[in-house]
Amino acid sequence: MLKLREDSKYDLMVCTSMGLRITPKDRQPVQVSREYTLQANSAESNVLGVSSSLGLKTKVLTAFVEGSPLAQFIKSELRARNIDFEGPEVPQGGPWGYRHQINVADQGYGLRGARVWNDRTGEVGRTLNPKDFDFNKIFRF
Repeated sequence: MLKLREDSKYDLMVCTSMGLRITPKDRQPVQVSREYTLQANSAESNVLGVSSSLGLKTKVLTAFVEGSPLAQFIKSELRARNIDFEGPEVPQGGPWGYRHQINVADQGYGLRGARVWNDRTGEVGRTLNPKDFDFNKIFRF
């Protein structure tokens, strides 16, 4: 049986690449909608969000594009979900440099099934490296 430390600051921590999800309003197909909802997400941060809503202390280890309004949006969304975050600010490096991944999600309706198109080209999460984090501090060794 796994015994967890009782003096840990966080109940659950994950390392992930944070991105943006664009979803048409009113369950419309992506190609016909003119209004969309923007969310900050990753599969791992979705688990943190559920855990946080149940009262657990959570944290995401990730990377952000330095100076990006989308990075600021992601941080704001994490704060709103009571998820702490830590990670380096990576310079964008020009128009073909780093950015946060984008997922376009069609929720489906009736017989039209849900679909997700992932655009991960140049995602800043590719830069994540264990050297970005002080694991002795994080795990209090």
